[in-house]
Amino acid sequence: MVKILIAEDEKILAEVLKEEFKAVGFKVFSAETGKDALEIMRSKTNRPDAVLLDLLMPVMDGFTVLEKVAKDKVYGLKDIPIIVLSNLGQDAEIKRALQLGAADYFVKSQHPLLEVVEKVKEFLEKIRRADIKNKK
Repeated sequence: MVKILIAEDEKILAEVLKEEFKAVGFKVFSAETGKDALEIMRSKTNRPDAVLLDLLMPVMDGFTVLEKVAKDKVYGLKDIPIIVLSNLGQDAEIKRALQLGAADYFVKSQHPLLEVVEKVKEFLEKIRRADIKNKK
């Protein structure tokens, strides 16, 4: 079962995303802060296959999460694809997140949630196919 971490502090949005991903067969974890997201990503038992990351969160923002993931040498966090889902939509913010290692970037107001779920599914399927191809 594919595991996804939703790092989102808007409770209603997080709950809707959680239900949408569960409906298509994902096991879903959630975090309301970047600090909590990092703890889940470092988990041996609940390590997610992908992360949906908001940039504006309390305690630790998404940019800091991306920076810590990029610098990680202990947990292999760089192997976990991170897809940003944020209200921040300026070119500089998008470019910064991608430079810090985000695999993709969606602006919340420009993408319906079902589209985000489909894009994440497609993204993970592409990675799975590449992994299978590389193992042959």
